[in-house]
Amino acid sequence: MTKKYFGTDGIRGRVGVYPITPDFMLKLGWAAGMAFRSKGACRILVGKDTRISGYMFESALEAGLSAAGADVMLLGPMPTPAIAYLTRTFHAEAGIVISASHNPHDDNGIKFFSGDGTKLPDDVELMIEELLDAPMTVVESDKLGKVSRINDAPGRYIEFCKSSVPSSTKFGGLKIVLDCAHGATYKVAPSVFKELGAEVIVLSAQPNGLNINDNCGSTHMGQLQAAVVAEGADLGIAFDGDGDRVLMVDHTGAVVDGDELLFIIARDLHERGKLQGGVVGTLMSNLGLELALADLGIPFVRANVGDRYVIAELLERNWLVGGENSGHIVCFQHTTTGDAIIAALQVLLALRRRDESLAQSRQALRKCPQVLLNVRFAGGVNPVEHPAVKDACARVTEAMNGRGRVLLRKSGTEPLVRVMVEGDDENMVRGYAEELAKLVSEVCA
Repeated sequence: MTKKYFGTDGIRGRVGVYPITPDFMLKLGWAAGMAFRSKGACRILVGKDTRISGYMFESALEAGLSAAGADVMLLGPMPTPAIAYLTRTFHAEAGIVISASHNPHDDNGIKFFSGDGTKLPDDVELMIEELLDAPMTVVESDKLGKVSRINDAPGRYIEFCKSSVPSSTKFGGLKIVLDCAHGATYKVAPSVFKELGAEVIVLSAQPNGLNINDNCGSTHMGQLQAAVVAEGADLGIAFDGDGDRVLMVDHTGAVVDGDELLFIIARDLHERGKLQGGVVGTLMSNLGLELALADLGIPFVRANVGDRYVIAELLERNWLVGGENSGHIVCFQHTTTGDAIIAALQVLLALRRRDESLAQSRQALRKCPQVLLNVRFAGGVNPVEHPAVKDACARVTEAMNGRGRVLLRKSGTEPLVRVMVEGDDENMVRGYAEELAKLVSEVCA
């Protein structure tokens, strides 16, 4: 069945535009409460990032959940992976995150985790959608859900992150710049790295509800690059607004993307005999990652874009490590979802074990030139399926004669068509990408 509300990463859109409205969130809370309560007593955790609309949607969800008879435990501003972890440790039936991840403050959305700390299966999302179309009811007064707040949630998650590295680990002598995107990591991330002994310089950790992801974090790396060079730091770490993406900057100011971080983590596990199978990337993963892993004898498979698809592929194969070049990195040996802080810690451990700088460690992966262009469209006909666009993609693929690949796809979270061309000649790749993007734009007009 086609889902009416759920996309690849929950429900997301512009605040005040249906379905990202208070009345919808009230009904969504009720529908979720009814769906999870069908199995008996029900306890649901609710966390959020730092955008101003989180207060409004938190209250609406809380009311809907209570009306359905579900007990609610509020976490306040916490990274998305923290909600996944705490949902497991509190043995809750589900976790809800109010967040639009890397989007600007005027977007928001809802993500769900199951009691196992994983993304909801399709059948549960469909059940919630069916309930959204049903009349809303209220349980008897003595069955209404109660609401409480978990005041020690940050401390619990900080200790969990630190437990992902050996107890003897000390990052003394390491100078790190952290960019917290004025988002959900603003409290916990600096504490984790400081408590492990690193010297930490913190950027973008003063959220005001409106500045989340605003010219900072993993989607805007310039501030971090400049700070790493100016401070003479060993490296920089950038999170996105909800703390499930991480990118880095080496001491020269060069950006290190998710493909390179994934390679560093996988190589370290492989060298220690702890990789367990291979690595899952996506259709957007650079060809250089696949080739570098092949040189080490590490299997590599591509999933559809979106961390839920990476996770599904890892579960099916019983592998441990996967991710996206955008910085979603999953380390199943430690947690159940993409976790920016834990992934960053695994990279630092790998550097320490090899006694290498980040700039040195990334050299083993030689990325193929890849150009990604975003074309905005208003909706309606899918431009990716337009005959002229399909013909052009086929023509470009043939012209590259096995020296590259083309990928066009609609974003699952924004009204964008992503045009990606990859090959061994940068000028050729850029020319083809611009040609295809121009065609998509004309088709969308």
